[in-house]
This record gives sequence, C-alpha cells and structure tokens, in this order.
Amino acid sequence: MDGWTPIEKWHECARMERPQTHVEVRNADGMTLFTTCGTGLPDKPFDWRTGPVEFRIVAAPRPRRSDPIPAPSPR
Repeated sequence: MDGWTPIEKWHECARMERPQTHVEVRNADGMTLFTTCGTGLPDKPFDWRTGPVEFRIVAAPRPRRSDPIPAPSPR
C-alpha cells in the first residue's frame, strides 16, 4: 500500500490506518512484525536486537476457512 515511513512519524499512524489494514513494523536487522496503531509503539520482541526503525500500512490477509471438525473415531 504505502512505502516505509520513519518510526519518528509513528504519531501519524492512526491517521494513515484504514479498515482491513495492518501495520508492519521493521527493525534495523530487517525483522518485521504486524500490529495496529493503538496508543503507542509495540514492545520490542524478545528476539529483536534493535528497536523499530520504520513502519508501513499493509492490506490485511483474507481470512482462511478452517476444515470441518472430523467425526469422533469409534471406540
């Protein structure tokens, strides 16, 4: 959807977010996570050595239907 935006502009995130979108956050090592704008930046995941450096708005994936629950096996 949009290009990467510097993390310093996170305060503008809520204005940029639209229905059926997620926010992708990337750190300096290229690792990403998906979140929503919410009230502040998400906590740094345990496996991230560096903090977030940029974010972008991306389309949410279409929901997947699960397979039906199989019938119980006879005893």
